Amino acid sequence: MALDRLPRPTETSLRLAPVEPGSAPLFCFALLTISCALASFVFACATPFAAFAVVAAAMLPLVPALAVVTGAWLVNQVIGFGSLHYPVDANTILWGFAIGLAALVATLASAVLLRVLPRNLTALALALALVGAYCSYEFIIFAATPFLGGAGDFTISIIVRLGLLSATWLFGLVAVCEIARFLYSERRGHAAP
Repeated sequence: MALDRLPRPTETSLRLAPVEPGSAPLFCFALLTISCALASFVFACATPFAAFAVVAAAMLPLVPALAVVTGAWLVNQVIGFGSLHYPVDANTILWGFAIGLAALVATLASAVLLRVLPRNLTALALALALVGAYCSYEFIIFAATPFLGGAGDFTISIIVRLGLLSATWLFGLVAVCEIARFLYSERRGHAAP
């Protein structure tokens, strides 16, 4: 299926709408960059980009979602090289780019799934989008291992643990979005005559 044949998202077709549509890109960028900073310091290389991809794709049209995920990836790289003192060598830099590519592919996979899955099953659609995002993310990372090393890190226990970590982050990010939506609607309700 070509991407141009997918239904184009409208303001009412996006799965997460915690704020007004004009503020959604800034809100999503702030949410994901703050979350990425926290995850980067706590988990270093296990930042849950699949969860970030799903949230961005659920909240924004594809191009802004890709931009927001790129911003989160840049935050991750700045923290890694600047604060966590990742080695500045070709292999580490190439791994950084592989992670960035994987995050973008995960965002694309999320966007496609969220656009074609039924609108009335948002929770299920978000869960399936996470599965698609996580599988595509891990596929890209695994595809880089013949060139960059690290194939030994693809054990079932590590893959499951990282998948559960992504699911936990997705749950938390959706909860933050729902709280923001509630607070925004309450504020608007009090402002209305």
